[in-house]
Amino acid sequence: MIVRTRFAPSPTGFLHIGGARTALFSWAFAKKHGGTFILRIEDTDVARSTPEAVQAILDGMQWLGLDYDEGPFYQMQRMDRYKQVIQTMLDAGSAYYCYSSKEELDALREQQMANKKKPRYEGKWRPEAGKVLPAVPKDVPPVIRFKNPQDGVVAWDDMVKGRIEISNSELDDLIIARADGTPTYNFCVVVDDSDMGITQVIRGDDHVNNTPRQINLLKALAEIDSTIIVPQYAHLSMILGNDGQKLSKRHGAVSVMQYDEDGYLPEAVINYLARLGWSHGDEEVFSKQQFAEWFDLDHITPSAAQFNTEKLNWLNNHYIKAANLEVLAKDITQRLGRMGIAIATQPAIKEAIALYRDRANTLNELAQSIAYFYSKPQIDEVAKEKHITADILPVLNTLATQLVSIDWTVEAIHAAIEYAVTSNALKFPKVAMPLRVMLTGGAQSPSIDAVMAILGKDEVLARMNMTLN
Repeated sequence: MIVRTRFAPSPTGFLHIGGARTALFSWAFAKKHGGTFILRIEDTDVARSTPEAVQAILDGMQWLGLDYDEGPFYQMQRMDRYKQVIQTMLDAGSAYYCYSSKEELDALREQQMANKKKPRYEGKWRPEAGKVLPAVPKDVPPVIRFKNPQDGVVAWDDMVKGRIEISNSELDDLIIARADGTPTYNFCVVVDDSDMGITQVIRGDDHVNNTPRQINLLKALAEIDSTIIVPQYAHLSMILGNDGQKLSKRHGAVSVMQYDEDGYLPEAVINYLARLGWSHGDEEVFSKQQFAEWFDLDHITPSAAQFNTEKLNWLNNHYIKAANLEVLAKDITQRLGRMGIAIATQPAIKEAIALYRDRANTLNELAQSIAYFYSKPQIDEVAKEKHITADILPVLNTLATQLVSIDWTVEAIHAAIEYAVTSNALKFPKVAMPLRVMLTGGAQSPSIDAVMAILGKDEVLARMNMTLN
């Protein structure tokens, strides 16, 4: 059997981190087994689905590099197919018209709850041998219900959670088409999975309650068409924040594209998502391709995974340090542009990036760190008062004079600073710290001689003179 998996988001919002992990695991399972990965947009919730949300899903998939082999398929474009299958089920007797009004059902629900019973449809219009159905009312447009089995259990061996069994007596007759004729979610999913030959359904465990209904629907369709199979199911546990609470925006439950805006590399996000609830020994850092080779469902933990921003930052720093400088330069140039900073030909941005990238957890941090190379920095007044003291000003003035005539290399700059230090019986930080403040705006930077070499002689002297004169 050829493996066929799918990712089937609803375009009622952005592609969030939980959905992205589901997409990644479904993608990896298909790639591992030489199968097919399908993207399906479940857009039947017309009131909440938007073109912007559809585009956000497509953009997120592209940014993460989760290439799909088929799709995207849109459920709203398959309405005729759903209606055809519903008619087939009506003809076969596995579905029926239900004329119970909303008022009837609401009253029934209230009565059942008052009697401390589980609210459920009682089967008034369900056809049975020897049963006489009520007269069809003229003023009630019918829904169509699935004739769910009433005896036995529906069971499956979940590829993550293990054996799950649900008594059919717990399930009432599911509405598969509303009164206006539009099919319902669970029905559309079943027809899609059947038509698309899905062999493994990998999704969040918020769908566990849907699975028994979908299995029963698939079995009913299989009685009509023997080629239909029931896929295997794997339900992934939810992702929690560091505090053990449900993932929210403060933890990271934001659009996948927000991670791009916040300065994360897609390789880092993919690597991090892969480790949320799955492991391969002690391996922490690996590529998307390596993940696809290693991936299996046996090593997914059934317990909830916890989102850890510090771990994501650590991974992102790793990938920033390993990234191609040309690629980083293009990205950082765009981020600086969004900050209102235009990049001139000098200083060379690749040199500035190389100097700072080991320190940056995000691309935004990296852009902010090197901004002073291209825009006069705002001087930190506290650092200025602490380090640019009256006793050091003569030393700095002498150093500025000496810098005018030296070759502009890291070695020559370092030698000039070292001479200023030793000839005045000072320690190196006594000169380096005020230089940092004057040139970068603050007291933190990489080696000041390397910073000065990249800034260029004219800019260094101009910034020094702004403070000294």
